[in-house]
Amino acid sequence: MDHLGALLAAYDEQLRTDAETSSAVSVAFRGPVHLATFGGGRGHVTYRDLGTAGPDAIDGLVREALAYYGADPEVTEVEWKTRGHDHAPGLHDSLLRHGFVPGEPESIMIGRAESLAVHVPLLDGVVLRQIRAADDVRAMSAMAAEVFGDSPADGAAEAEALMRRLGRDDGMELWVAEARGQVVSGGRLEPVDGTAFAGIWGGFTLPEWRGRGIYRALTAARAASALRMGKTLVHSDSTGYSRPILERSGLHRVSTTTPYLWRR
Repeated sequence: MDHLGALLAAYDEQLRTDAETSSAVSVAFRGPVHLATFGGGRGHVTYRDLGTAGPDAIDGLVREALAYYGADPEVTEVEWKTRGHDHAPGLHDSLLRHGFVPGEPESIMIGRAESLAVHVPLLDGVVLRQIRAADDVRAMSAMAAEVFGDSPADGAAEAEALMRRLGRDDGMELWVAEARGQVVSGGRLEPVDGTAFAGIWGGFTLPEWRGRGIYRALTAARAASALRMGKTLVHSDSTGYSRPILERSGLHRVSTTTPYLWRR
């Protein structure tokens, strides 16, 4: 097996099913499919693989999943997360027929933490640090909301959710880059229990600060922290914008993932 094949195999073995649903309120099973229900009325469909299932069997799994979630009036949204390397004949057409809407494809990026944890020079006046204080979390979330085009209310809600996570001490870390006391970039590090992986998520950089190595430095800092946790692999789902940055940092595109959403 080549290097990329080994990374993809580690992804399939360690990051699918149980690793995705550990914080779910409940998980039901339909054949190979895991039907997770999370707080806030969110359903999530995942699986290690669909084996040799053909189009008819896959269509049946889609119908069973919708029947399961449809019977729970509190579930208002369901995500079926597909992967580009899966053998799943007819799945796209079946999901569309049953009311799922595809989102934008993203690249599954994986790399060895030791190759990412390198020194990246920073501009004078730019400082990287891990944060936990409420005011820092609110500042980070407000800037992320601005970059992603979300409302200030969304940013405030995200800050509260992150502070609750920090209060549970589940291993998540928040990292920011600051210039003259202002947050200009940031992101999360999320170790995955029982695996060799830590995830890099939620990355953002203010437009006027892009192209200066700041996000790459944040990636390196989080990779170094992952190593201190005993994690040897780093993963992320990336957009077309962040993919080149992560590739320069040492992550490799091993496949794609596309979310399909159903809303009541």
